[in-house]
Formats: sequence, structure tokens, C-alpha cells
Amino acid sequence: MSAAIKQYISTKYDQHPDMFKKDLDTIDQIRSNAVNSLEAHVSGVQKLTLYAAQLVWIGGKFPIDIGVDFTWYPALGFNTQNPESQNNLRFELANILYNLAALYSQLALSLNRSTSDGLKAACNYFCQAAGVIAHLKDTVIPDLRTTPPEDMDTMTLESIQQLLLAQAQECFWSKAVKDGLKDGLIAKLAAKVCDLYDQAADYGTKSDIISTEWIHHMTAKHHHFAAAAQYRASRDCLDKQKYGEEVARLRDSLVCVNEALKESRWINKIVLADLNGLKARVSEDLKRAEKDNDVIYLMPVPPKSELRTLDRAGMATARTPQEVSDPYSALEGKSAFGQPLFAKLVPYAVHVAVSIYDERKERLVNTTVIDELEGLTQKLRDLLQSLNLPGSLQALEKPLGLPPSLNTHAEEIRQQDGLHKLRRSMHEINKLKANDAAMYQEGVGLLKAEAEDDNKARLKHGTERWNRQPSREAAKHLYAKVDEIDGYLKSAASSDDLVKNKLKECEGAIEVLGGTARDLESYVPNSKRTTLTPAVEQAVEGLRSTLSDVTKLEHRRKKRIQEVREKVKYDDINGAILAETARFEREYPMQKIEPAQFENLFDDRLEIYNEDKDMVSQENEFQSQLTTRIKEANTAFITARRGDSSTKEREQALQRLENAYFKYKEIVSNLNTGRKFYNDLANIVTRFTDDCRNFAYQRRVEAGQMETDLSTALSNLNLNIQDQKERQNLRSHYTPHQQQQPISQQHQPPLTQQYQQQQQNAEPMHAPTPTRAPQPEPGIWDPTQGIKFGGGPPGAPAQQRQQVNGNVHHPAYPNANPRGGGQWDVSQGLRFG
Repeated sequence: MSAAIKQYISTKYDQHPDMFKKDLDTIDQIRSNAVNSLEAHVSGVQKLTLYAAQLVWIGGKFPIDIGVDFTWYPALGFNTQNPESQNNLRFELANILYNLAALYSQLALSLNRSTSDGLKAACNYFCQAAGVIAHLKDTVIPDLRTTPPEDMDTMTLESIQQLLLAQAQECFWSKAVKDGLKDGLIAKLAAKVCDLYDQAADYGTKSDIISTEWIHHMTAKHHHFAAAAQYRASRDCLDKQKYGEEVARLRDSLVCVNEALKESRWINKIVLADLNGLKARVSEDLKRAEKDNDVIYLMPVPPKSELRTLDRAGMATARTPQEVSDPYSALEGKSAFGQPLFAKLVPYAVHVAVSIYDERKERLVNTTVIDELEGLTQKLRDLLQSLNLPGSLQALEKPLGLPPSLNTHAEEIRQQDGLHKLRRSMHEINKLKANDAAMYQEGVGLLKAEAEDDNKARLKHGTERWNRQPSREAAKHLYAKVDEIDGYLKSAASSDDLVKNKLKECEGAIEVLGGTARDLESYVPNSKRTTLTPAVEQAVEGLRSTLSDVTKLEHRRKKRIQEVREKVKYDDINGAILAETARFEREYPMQKIEPAQFENLFDDRLEIYNEDKDMVSQENEFQSQLTTRIKEANTAFITARRGDSSTKEREQALQRLENAYFKYKEIVSNLNTGRKFYNDLANIVTRFTDDCRNFAYQRRVEAGQMETDLSTALSNLNLNIQDQKERQNLRSHYTPHQQQQPISQQHQPPLTQQYQQQQQNAEPMHAPTPTRAPQPEPGIWDPTQGIKFGGGPPGAPAQQRQQVNGNVHHPAYPNANPRGGGQWDVSQGLRFG
């Protein structure tokens, strides 16, 4: 199995099979453990359930027709010696679960059912066996996608399930009898056993596989427990002094016993002895009851049609083990089953799909949320700059010294090393850009060199002999990548120039902000302190309040942008894509996984950013209102100060520094974006260069092979010419002799004449005497026949379902323990084939 999985990983996945060497070894080991669980021991349960759980898990990783022919022998029917093979993981799972149900039933029969604990444990095993059969019938077989094995059709599985439940209910009945419970309750338990055996026999008659022996046996058990139920009900009637009903139920019990005894040839000695004992007991009690009623009680005996139907007490239910019904939970955490195999196996299309989603969500958030918010903020700053705010207000409120906000901005730039940081970042970005360009040029150079070599060879040998595709046609995607990366580099160079111009415009002001406090104070001139009129004070208050709202708005947007970036960072779609991939592989095993198949998932997932887009609309509306307020407040401020120019120089200096601060923040953001771009481009360029290198190497190898083939063809051509010359010389040498020979021999080549002459002089060749290959002794390996594994010994019980290596499983009842118990008999020797 591991060989097929390894081959599939090599051809279908973008991961090397050696990454999963441990998993490949494990799957072979757990399969070997499962199919060799021959003995009725609890350790076999975990082996089978573990393998079944891993089969379900890898069914989501690989198509069901993975390339392994799983071979099993039927357990029931007329073809138990003819194996059936299917390239189907579900077929393998169905047989493993069948084995598990058989093992549960064998465990139940291996217990000592003469004790209460033994009966309880046996009942539990029978219920679990029925649960496994129910899961097989309802879940696995409908998803098989092929015709199910003949002994796994619906009617056969229903019959087996009801048979297992009947035996579980019988264990309850036996325990009730052993514990001396009331006859009324025992009668209800027996009636339910009767029903279950009847249902098992009914489904058995509708099955083409269940043998008549089984059906007769189940019919006998049905009548047996019908008799037992009526007998216990008669004893309950005796306790309640219903003497006429007691007689009627005893009579019906005796009829049922006799019906069961009609099947005596189909039942084993233990059941037959139990029936005979029940018949004797019923007959004895019936004589007593009839005599007492006839002599003493004189109660009317009702006919059977008037007897009340006995109530049923169903205690046995099909309980599917959780490891079977929910195998994924069994493989989670630190369970005894361990971790699921091939959990890290991801198709290449999934990698592509994840990268597509990441790029799409980044683009969506950046273009519709972050860029929009930053654009709104920039519009607000441009408005303030055009209105000379907040410089005009700061100059008026603080004519001497520096405003607190300016000191805060200057301190921030000093701590970040201001202008030196910008220059250092630009230098680093230039290095990244140079590395990307060098790597790109290396790839382009490889393509050019390969194309030149190809053209030289084509000129040397001609287009007819050198008939492979030209370089541009053979590597269309690489040449397309050349233009694509070249476009990236040119666009990035344009953006870099833009950032450099921004820095050049405000370099002096940033240098002042990053300098000492004395330099900053010297840059900002002081103005004369003036007395503010009430109208000016009112205008100042309104403008200050509005600018305060602007500050709050900027802080809020900054926080929201950070929250959106965190949201994008933790938006991991890997789990959803893997789940969707598993669904695709289960539902469409023959269809190749493509990134386009995840479009609906992408659309649904990206809806989580709708609330962020709505938030942008709200911010835009709020800013429109705030812009109107700013303009109104500034107009009122200017009107109140009309004619006052005492603070003009100070206003301009403060405004330049304020604008320089925001330009500094903008340039820092641009440089971070540029650094990220060139780092991402480095991955693209590296992959491009590697692809170019691989392409050039493959083409070079291909060219060398073609050169060799052409040289060989030319040598063969020279040899053919020499051979023709030699033949011509021979013809001319033998021409005089050919004229004296009979006509019939003149057209034969000289070499043929020599051969015929040798044949005439040689002794006649005798035909070989045919011999018969010796027949091997039975049971002894014949080397000429090869080694064949699988197949059971002649006469194996029909109830066995044998896997190719000798695994056996069968329903629990009857004949639960086939001869030999699955163990090697030393006296039989080793048998191959």
C-alpha cells in the first residue's frame, strides 16, 4: 500500500514522498497488524479500529482508487474460495469493519456466559458488533461507488445485524433468569428475543447469500423463545390466579416448542437439549394446570386469538463504537490511536489557493479599507495645510517658545533617529533592489545563453534534424515572466524616485525636528504677545475644539487600521481549504484539484471584511461633516483676526514643521512598503532564476542527447554505405559463376547459396522429443510455479471471510469458532499457492 501512496504523492502533490517516510512505514505496519488479527482477543479491536480510522482519514487525502488492488475472500455464499479484488479504499474499509464486527462477536462467544459478568460483557460485545454492521450498512456501503461484495448487500447485513441483536437480547434474558427476576419481566425479554430472531430469519430469506442452515437455525430460535416467553407468561398468570389464561399460554408454548423441534436437524445439541427440556417442563405444567382448572378452578380457557399480546422489553441496541462512528475524534490529541497519517500532505493546488486568498484579502483590505482611510486622513491634512492650521492657532495661543504638540513630534523624530533613519532605510532598499536586479539579470542571461546555443545548433544541423521547439516556445511562461518582472522593477524605480523627491522637499525641516531643542527654538521666531478680544477668544475656542476632533479622528483611524491589519494577519484559511480539499477528494476522486474550485470559499470568507468597508463609509460621512466645521471655524477665526499680521512668520515656521512631521511619517510608511515589496520580489526573482536554471539544464541535456543521436545516425549511414559497396563487390565477383547455374538459383544471394550447401552436407536435424513437466507433490512448493500468497485451505468454513494473507472473519452465530481458530497446524506443513 505504501508504494502506491508514495507514487501518488510523487505525481500529484508538490511535496517529496520522503517527507512522509515514517507515515508510509506506519500505514503498512498497521494494515499488517489489522489483517493478521486472527485470534479472539481484545488487542485485535484496537488494531482493526486504528486501521479503519486511518483509512477514513486518508480517504480525504487520496482518491479511493489510489492504485492498490485490495483482495478479500467472501465470508458467506457460494464463492468463499473465489477472491474479490477492488482498487478501492472504501472496499478495504468495508472488509476491515466486517472483520471488526466478527471479532466483537467472537469475543462475546469466547466469554464464560455462565456468570453474570460474562453475560453482561458478551451482551456489550454483541451490541457493538451490531453497531459496526449498522455503520457499515448505512455509511460505508452507500459511499462505496462500486457494486458491494455479494455478502454485503442490504438484506444480508440486515439479517446479520438482527442476529447479533438477538444474541445480545438473549444474554439479557439469560441474566434475568440467572438473577431470578419476575416471570413477567423475563417473558417480555424472551418475547423481544423471539422478535429479533424472526426479523433475522425474514431478512435472511430475502438474501441470496444467507444459507438455508442459518435460516432454519434462526427460525428454530424464534419458536424456542416464543415458547419460553409464553411459558414465563403462564407462570406469571399462575401467580396472579389467572388459571384459564395459564392453560392457554402453556398450550401455545407447547405448540411453539414443537415447531422449533421440527428444525432439529439444523440446530446444535445444546439448543436441542434445551428445547427438549423446555418441552418436558411445559408438558408437565400443562397437565397440572389443566387438571387443577378442570377440578378446582373451573375458569374458562381463552382461545389464542383472545390472548393479550405480550409486551416487549428491548434491552439490546446497536451501539457503534465512537472510534468507528467518529474516527476523526479518535485521531485527535493524545489518543491511543496516535496522530493521523499524512496530516501535513497538502496538494500543490492548495498552496496556490492559499497564496491566492492571501493576496486577494491583502488587496481587498489595502484598497478598500486602509488606503481609503489613509486617503481620507491625507485629504484632511491637505485641508489643514491649505488653511495654515494648526500653525496659525499655535502662533496666536503661544507667541513665545514651542507648542507642546511640536515638542512631542520633535521628540518622536529624535528617538527614531529622524533623517539618518530615512537615509539608512533608503540605502538598504537600494541594496535589496540591486540584489533583485542582479538575480533577475542572471535568469535573463541564462535564457539568452540557452537561446543562442539552440540557434547555433539549429544552424549547424538544419531545422529538419534539429526539430525541437525554439526556446521562446518551449519556455513561454519564463519569457512572460521576464516582461512581468521587468515591469515590476520599472514601477518600483518610479515609486523610489517619488519618495526621494518627497524627502528632498522637506529634508531641511525634518533635520530641524530631529536636531536639538535649541535648533528648533531658533527655527521658530517669537511674536509679540497680543491681547485677545472676546470675539477672537470665541473663534480660537471653536477652532481649537474642531482641531481636537481632528486629532481624535486620526488616533481612531490609526487604531482601526491596526485592528484591520491584525484581522488580516490572523485570518488563516488553511484549515477551511484543507477541509474543502478533503471534500473534493471524497466526492470527486477522479477530478484534479484546481485553485479555481475554491472561488466560492474565497467569496464567503472575504465577507468578514464587509463590516470594515462599511466602517470606511461611515468615516467618510463623518469627515465630510468635520471638514465643513473646520472651514467654518477657520473662517470665523480669520474674520476675528482681520488686520492682525503680528504672528505671520511664526505661523509659517510652525506650519512648515507640522507639515514636515507628517511628511516624515508618510515617507517612513513608503519605505516600509518598499522594503516589503523588494523582499517579496526577491522570492519571485529567486524562483524565476531557479526555473531558468532548470530549464537551461534540461535543454542542455536534451541538446546533448540529440547531438549524440545525430552522430550515431551519421555513423550508421556511413556503415550502410560501406556495406552496400561490399555487397556490390560480392555481386560482381560471383557474376560469372551464376551464369552456369540453373535459373532457379541465379536470383538467390551468394550467402544464401552457401548456407543451402552447408545444410545439404550436414546431417539431418532430429525434432526434439516432447517431455511432460513433472507434477509437484501436493503441498510442496514447485519453483516453476512462482510464489502465490492468499487462499485458504481446502474445505475452509463458508462463514470465513479471508483476506489474501489468511485473515478470517465471520458472523458470530452459529458456528462462531471455525476449526483451527486461525492458528497454524504443524502437521499440515507450509503450503504456498
